[in-house]
Amino acid sequence: MNRMVPVALFLLGHLFLSGCGRDPQPVAKPVAKSLKSKNVAEKKKSAFKVELSNLGSKGAPKRNFVNRLSFLEVPPEMGLDFSYVNGAAGNSLMVETTGGGSGWLDYDRDGQMDAYLCQGGDPTRGPEPDQLNDSLFRQLDKGRFIPLIESVGIVEHGYSQGVSVGDFDGDGFDDVYVTNVGKNSLWKNMGDGSFLEVTNTALVGDGERWSSTAAWADIDLDGDLDLYVCNYTQYDRFHPHPCLDKFGKPAICHPKHVDAWPDACYFNNGDGTFDEQSQSRSLFGKGNKGLGVAVADFNRDGYPDIYIANDTTANFLFKNDGNGQFEEVAGSLGCSVDRAGSFQASMGLGIFDYNQDGFLDIYSTHYAEESNTLYRNLGEKGFQDSTAIVDLHTPTVPWLGFGTIMADFDCDSRADIFIAQGHVNNTKAYLGKQKMPAGLFAFDGDYFHEVTQGGGDYFGKKFIGRGVSACDFDLDGDLDLLVSHQNDKASLLRNESQKGHWLKLKFTGIRSNRNGIGVQVTVTAGPNTYFQEVVGGTSYVSSNEPVLIFGLGDYSEECKIEVRWPTGEKQVLTSVSVDQQLQVIEGSNS
Repeated sequence: MNRMVPVALFLLGHLFLSGCGRDPQPVAKPVAKSLKSKNVAEKKKSAFKVELSNLGSKGAPKRNFVNRLSFLEVPPEMGLDFSYVNGAAGNSLMVETTGGGSGWLDYDRDGQMDAYLCQGGDPTRGPEPDQLNDSLFRQLDKGRFIPLIESVGIVEHGYSQGVSVGDFDGDGFDDVYVTNVGKNSLWKNMGDGSFLEVTNTALVGDGERWSSTAAWADIDLDGDLDLYVCNYTQYDRFHPHPCLDKFGKPAICHPKHVDAWPDACYFNNGDGTFDEQSQSRSLFGKGNKGLGVAVADFNRDGYPDIYIANDTTANFLFKNDGNGQFEEVAGSLGCSVDRAGSFQASMGLGIFDYNQDGFLDIYSTHYAEESNTLYRNLGEKGFQDSTAIVDLHTPTVPWLGFGTIMADFDCDSRADIFIAQGHVNNTKAYLGKQKMPAGLFAFDGDYFHEVTQGGGDYFGKKFIGRGVSACDFDLDGDLDLLVSHQNDKASLLRNESQKGHWLKLKFTGIRSNRNGIGVQVTVTAGPNTYFQEVVGGTSYVSSNEPVLIFGLGDYSEECKIEVRWPTGEKQVLTSVSVDQQLQVIEGSNS
């Protein structure tokens, strides 16, 4: 039921914004006229909720739902044994709350995906030689890894937050960009099993800012990858801004107490160097505190747009005008705030066409007691906050979400959502409450169903979850997950779902960027069509394998695949059998 919100109530909501390190404030509660009237009102309210919960989007009863999602935790004994250390020592430094990303790359091009995990350390010290190093795990075979970070030449002792993987020079070998609290680093894959740091020559260090999520994408469509870097707040970890809880003890600062750092956007010159052009291209907005980024063609006009998840301030959507300039349009298109018009503490982003209408939708994770938000993409009409409409509001209210993946995990042709969760506050009131279970949801075509308890043993555990990255590491045609936890071992989750038929597509660009970021694909399977795009960025401080997996459910006949490359070139593949992986090379396979 939609009702107009009174102006006074609307304005009051803005006085109690929530975010990382929320300020507790007393709220006056109305007194019930009588116990009897209160009980009657509660009974009516409860009955109304039950009635609504049994209705579909068009008033039809909900369908019965059987969960098919299941993940099996790969034991650390298989070699991927890693813990992100945030270095908390009782000082409640703001930087301790956000780190812990992962990324996937085939660094040696042996056909097996390898895993990169960021490391923290002591936040009160700089990148000194005895600080902890990031980790690279080479996959020897399905699920067996060995650590080899220092042997490949990567020495990253900064207080790392996240990683973004992309072949910026188009030589066929994946390069690695690491975001830090302080100077970031770019590691060029030399193709001989080693990496070389090229941060200074490439001019992408981003000064001494606190960076979070970064995304590789061909933003100007010139055939090579550019780099968007989210920056958070101007927080000096060596001389921190003092914030106290109600007991007078050190507490994590609320973002409103710290000024924002502007984001950065580096455009690739094609010669190993980059130019920072965020201001000249209008890629900036007021008061941003960026934590998540997704680069995708949201309006299907052929040009990549950029969506930014900001913490406790309005989110941004930079619309590409096709002439190298951008316009911030999130407010006018309905995806800057939630349905009530409130700012939220936005962290991670999941991008997927959940309702199969040919437009990419946006799922954003938020602070506890806010609920996450699903923005349905209406094309030219903008976006609609559809969170409550599809039953995603209430289940996520208690939790604080960070990394998230929206994809079809069980290949039933419908969207699923995974969320890494964990609190940021470490004050007395939150002792024992920082760790949270991950969230798992499955879509039935009308509603999302929470299936966390049936998802596997991992979902019965609690962690301080941060980054999550997706990859088909075992090459069986479905997406597996790598989840980073603060001060706990990372979890590699093998997808063991009851799977429908599927198609997996990998891409090699020739005129377009080598990774195929920005490729759009439509699969026609009988009467149904499915749309996806290889999106730059997404999740939180993490980097997914650049593949597209289409779930086809019970459909087992031949399919048609239409591919649109970032250059605009189109390819059509006909009579494609299901349950296989295809390597799509630009200009071939037709």
